[in-house]
Amino acid sequence: MIRHRPFGLGHPYRLEPDQRVPAIPIAGQPFELRATTDHAVRAVHVELQLAGKRRLLDASQAGPDSSFATATSLDGHLAAAASGKGARDRPSWVVRPDPLPFGTALRYRFLAMGRGRRQQTAWYSVFPAHWDDEGGRLVVNSPAGDTGLADRLIPGSLAWLIAEAGPLRVRFAVRLEAKEHVVGFGERFDALDQRGRQLDAVVFEQYKRQGARTYLPMPFAIVTGDEGWGFHVVTSRRTWFDVGKTKPDQLWIEAALDPDERHPVFTLELIRGSPSDVLRTFLERIGPPKLPPSWIFHPWMSANEWNTQARVMDEVERSRREQIPVAVVVIEAWSDESTFVAFRDARYRVHPDGAPHRLADFRFPADGAWPDPRGMVEELHDRGIKVLLWQVPLLKARPAPSGQARRDHDVMVKRGYAVRDTKGRPYRNRGWWFPGALLPDFTSPEAREWWLAKRRYLVEEVGIDGFKTDGGEHAWGDDLRYADGSRGDAGNNRYPVAYAAAYHQLLAQAGCDGITFSRAGFTGSASYPCHWAGDEDSTWEAFRASITAGLTAGASGIFFWGWDLAGFSGEIPSAELYLRAAAMACFCPIMQYHSEYNHHRQPLRDRTPWNIQQRTGDSRVLPVYRRFAQLREALVPYLIAQARLAVESRRPLMRALCFEAPQDPEIWNWPYEYLLGDDLLVAPVVEPGAQTWRVYLPRGDWVDAWAGSVYQGPVTLERDVPIEEIPVYVRGASAAELGPLFGRQAL
Repeated sequence: MIRHRPFGLGHPYRLEPDQRVPAIPIAGQPFELRATTDHAVRAVHVELQLAGKRRLLDASQAGPDSSFATATSLDGHLAAAASGKGARDRPSWVVRPDPLPFGTALRYRFLAMGRGRRQQTAWYSVFPAHWDDEGGRLVVNSPAGDTGLADRLIPGSLAWLIAEAGPLRVRFAVRLEAKEHVVGFGERFDALDQRGRQLDAVVFEQYKRQGARTYLPMPFAIVTGDEGWGFHVVTSRRTWFDVGKTKPDQLWIEAALDPDERHPVFTLELIRGSPSDVLRTFLERIGPPKLPPSWIFHPWMSANEWNTQARVMDEVERSRREQIPVAVVVIEAWSDESTFVAFRDARYRVHPDGAPHRLADFRFPADGAWPDPRGMVEELHDRGIKVLLWQVPLLKARPAPSGQARRDHDVMVKRGYAVRDTKGRPYRNRGWWFPGALLPDFTSPEAREWWLAKRRYLVEEVGIDGFKTDGGEHAWGDDLRYADGSRGDAGNNRYPVAYAAAYHQLLAQAGCDGITFSRAGFTGSASYPCHWAGDEDSTWEAFRASITAGLTAGASGIFFWGWDLAGFSGEIPSAELYLRAAAMACFCPIMQYHSEYNHHRQPLRDRTPWNIQQRTGDSRVLPVYRRFAQLREALVPYLIAQARLAVESRRPLMRALCFEAPQDPEIWNWPYEYLLGDDLLVAPVVEPGAQTWRVYLPRGDWVDAWAGSVYQGPVTLERDVPIEEIPVYVRGASAAELGPLFGRQAL
């Protein structure tokens, strides 16, 4: 069989071995036509029809090409799927026709010969696009009516990518001054200051080592310098940014357009002010942050292999014995992972119509994995511990579902509850995680209510306090169609926002002051707390990247954020990395540890402090972790008060120094320092083997939280950093109140 898919699978980054590259060629520029075949094919040709003439071109077999996804060196149980190996088992063939002139359509098809058989594809047509200075209207404004920044638009930079049906993209440039720095674009892992980089805004699940990719992008950024300002590209479609990389004094913005609009109007909002002013205006425009319940600020615990009630309770009891406070347990491996509704081993009658179950419908075997879920939750509540259960917005299709999952699958298809493609068929997940699964359409009120109703008993009867809303990145391709009328190009980035919003709706309807804990998001996600930084290795590099992620997320309005301290994947961290990461996590909005599934192989890879101590043989781990967990408990009243101020003022709870001293050029040399609330400056130790650590204090009066030394900023200093301390400085006016929390405790 020969296969050609002009637009590939919709993967935002990978060029498939059977697609057109680029999918819409640019007039006068090279392009490729690619197809895949089975191994019996010996020759492939492409038949071209152009301007009434026919040509036959020989295709050559493509070798390794860096444009395609290649297997990576990632470890862990998801790595093989993430590498996309199955897509490359078929030989790939490539033809490079002459560049096309604008205004001329090309028809083509592939022909394949092998073992005496001729195969051919359907005919395809392509019309090249070109850039033109006419095509639509760019509106540059400010939500506050201040149009004084409009002169930053560089004359002559505006252009529209025109295809046969109309404009496909717009691009333009705004001026960057020499001393300006650019922060934001959602959660970013590669740098706090994005100046000198290229990036885009598309929701994507990058399994570890994210680089310039992210689960939680936003087409918004803050620019600091002599004149503070920021911008918001008002679209949910994909955007691209060249932040002074190609031309150091220019920030180029490119955005996809609605292909159905022949004369599009595109809006860029420019906002004048300090970083706090810019973020406040942005959040008032797109939706304010929501204050979560106060219990989120206590320590959390989690591990993917805690897949029985007994194991969860054992780990909670161990934490109590070790005098390590815990107030939230996230249980990932609780469900049958077919419905993501029923506890594993539960027995119940299948509802053929897909109707929801209530708790009374389930029987939980005494010797099963979860003999008494409600009793477990009640006991945890009695201990002051909240419970979150894991979710993904998918209904698995491989292997073929059975039982209730089969009935639910049929209901989703029959009633149109799944996201669809252009032919009206249910979209099948194209990603590497749960491939082929159905994706519920949260823009459909009926589909949303059906999906939530099946989970209602978990909140109303079992008593859980929220959901870990994982995996919101599975909507790939412009060809998707949503119930609200939007296509994939506009709806895919919004999907994780609608996903979290739906679960918040369920919690509110059930009268539960709960939360979601999401990995993915986009513009508008601030209104649906909380979030975490996604998948990371246990390395120093990932530690630094996670701090960057927290600071950029905060600068984009994601205030209630955490990460899997010291990483969740692969071999366990060293004792030093674990404790340095725990120290930093003590001073971020959410303090939690978590570990990846490892098939229950020994030795365990749990990130509990007792397992890290046993595995590393370092006797400092438990007492030092205990110290930071207890300090975290002492900080909770401060965090509650500061969280309320953050929501009211629209300033991040965990904030980069540019919010404190935006015109101080020195702060950019200290990208891992930050403030937690108004009064604590934190300088994490992010390199191994450190005995001392240099710290920069911006203007103001500061007191060393541990030693009591007083400093007048701006000043650079060096202090000792024993493993049981993290450099923290209290604003002078608050030293009397907060200083006693840091009193030395016996180890």
